[in-house]
Amino acid sequence: MNDNTVAMVVRACHALAAADLTDMVWGHPAIRDKDGRGVWMKASGWGFEEITASRVVLVSNDGEVLAGTGRRHIEYPIHTEIMRARPDVGATVHTHAPALSAFASLDTPLLPISHDGVLFCEPQIPVFTRTGALIATASLGAALAETLGDARACLMPQHGAVAVGPDIETAVMHAVLLERACRTQLMAMAAGGPKVWSDRDEVELKRDQAWNSAQIEAGWQYLLRAADRTAS
Repeated sequence: MNDNTVAMVVRACHALAAADLTDMVWGHPAIRDKDGRGVWMKASGWGFEEITASRVVLVSNDGEVLAGTGRRHIEYPIHTEIMRARPDVGATVHTHAPALSAFASLDTPLLPISHDGVLFCEPQIPVFTRTGALIATASLGAALAETLGDARACLMPQHGAVAVGPDIETAVMHAVLLERACRTQLMAMAAGGPKVWSDRDEVELKRDQAWNSAQIEAGWQYLLRAADRTAS
């Protein structure tokens, strides 16, 4: 078993729980296996905050559990098919977080109202509309990967969202920031609708200012500290 990768899956789950992206036992992060055997992901039946090393499994591209003793999630093709289509992606996060799920139902553009939003516009975040049901087959996973394209995340109306990154730290932060961006816009809409937001030039500037690698790492480390505080 790849102990470091397993530990990173555990940390990712705890970080997602600390950011309140949990949905009881559903949702899952995954990390590409360095030897090309599939993906390491949380086992089915456990919440993010409950994950330990013994609750992490290696799932092949065909859905076989190659390592670990837990059951795999039925939606493993979300991760395997995105990684098959995107060699640059080292990790993925699927979540049913409430704000992004609510926002996905509105069929409205996600605006760069906050720092969080600049990662998901110009171009606009893609939206997967083929189905709102579970991504339980390779063909649906491939269709989701096609819709995602080269974006950082994809909304899945009637379902949730998927976020990606070159590593698990970035994928988790993209999922967290998408939830925050959607929540901020929902709040603005509830107050009468947003009136101002960043233009294209400011979006490009703020992506590097607010979300360079050092800032992504700072956010990730905060989530790990928050998870540790909760555990203690």
